[in-house]
Amino acid sequence: MALGTTEPLLLQPPEQRRRPPDWLAWGLPAAVLILLLLSASGPLRPPLFRVPPPETVPLTLLAGAQEKGAVCLDGTPPGYHLQRGSGDGSNRWLIHLEGGGWCSTIKDCSNRRMYALGSSNFMKPMRFAGAGILGSDQLQNPDFYNWNKVFVRYCDGASFSGDAEGRAQDGSTLHFRGLRIYQAVIDELMEKGLANATQALLTGCSAGGLATILHCDDFSARFSLNVSVKCLADAGFFLDVKDISGKRSFWSVYDGVVHLQNVREVLPKDCLTNKEPTECFFTAELIKSIRTPMFILNSAYDSWQIRNVLVPVSSAPDKPWSSCKDNIRNCNSTQIKVLDGFRNTMVGAFKVVEYKEDWGLFIDSCFTHCQSLYGISWNSEISPRLGNKSIAEAAGDWYHGRSQGEKEIDCEYPCNPTCSGQLPP
Repeated sequence: MALGTTEPLLLQPPEQRRRPPDWLAWGLPAAVLILLLLSASGPLRPPLFRVPPPETVPLTLLAGAQEKGAVCLDGTPPGYHLQRGSGDGSNRWLIHLEGGGWCSTIKDCSNRRMYALGSSNFMKPMRFAGAGILGSDQLQNPDFYNWNKVFVRYCDGASFSGDAEGRAQDGSTLHFRGLRIYQAVIDELMEKGLANATQALLTGCSAGGLATILHCDDFSARFSLNVSVKCLADAGFFLDVKDISGKRSFWSVYDGVVHLQNVREVLPKDCLTNKEPTECFFTAELIKSIRTPMFILNSAYDSWQIRNVLVPVSSAPDKPWSSCKDNIRNCNSTQIKVLDGFRNTMVGAFKVVEYKEDWGLFIDSCFTHCQSLYGISWNSEISPRLGNKSIAEAAGDWYHGRSQGEKEIDCEYPCNPTCSGQLPP
């Protein structure tokens, strides 16, 4: 499965995400992408509000990575960006797991070594300013702005879950050590103050959203019962559905990842008792086993899944379908019915969450992907709203227990007028 048919690197500027990019685009450093996005999106509030100046957050390489076997695909040490909290946020921690697709074949994983998604040699400092839940602007991010915030770089290609080795075509070793990376980074952060947290939130977007779900209970188990520990998974709810040609093309991607990178250890034991490992890698099965309180943020018309799961290149879409997946506003009534079927499958999978009282849902009908990392989506004048709340307001109320039953599922497209065309596509 070529990288062009898997998930694009997050924080990519909108003009490059109107259609699935080729795999070369995946390696652009997230820092550059954030800057491009911010410059393209314009101001998020009237000029009378003062926005804090951008802060560059340096890359920290994991200490003793080689000795721990916790390395990127090319054997380099993984990295993360730590921004210290202040004031009443000094002992509160937000850990974000980066997304960026998967590699399901030796060729795909070999290619990723030439970019930041497979090697720390290409990772650069980042700026959190304006980046939604990672932002330091109290007006835009009132509940988490002054927390300790960590952006964990993604360089294994299996949602921080694999534990194996492979042999590249040139004879070099491919290191599938995502699970060890996750464990070693969290261990190091515990030594840097995470162990003293009074509140903690594990988040992730897209492939990082899947990683958040996979590791949520493990993360929670590292703290005592008097610590408030929760998880927020953004755009990590990937569906096992047939594409428009009738094939389960996305199943083959996950099946390749599961077996090539050996992700079995992170999968729920109760699921593995009755189902194949690949099925247990899909979110609809994973959430049945999670005990830690979780907030699921997703679009029921997730633009990335429509382009790559429902209408992938392998399905040989005709011109009308190519136009539809490029922009939902181009879809005809017949195509919208197909998209509604996708949406209904997702909504049906959330029925298990109805009985989890401490869980939250924000499932809008906007044609977008990953909403927590963009200020324009997270909390702005044109951000999506459900129950008259922005994503930031709903997530903050859920985390801090300010309201009960934070479970909002939008109506079918195009019912929500807050789904602005300016949202990242």
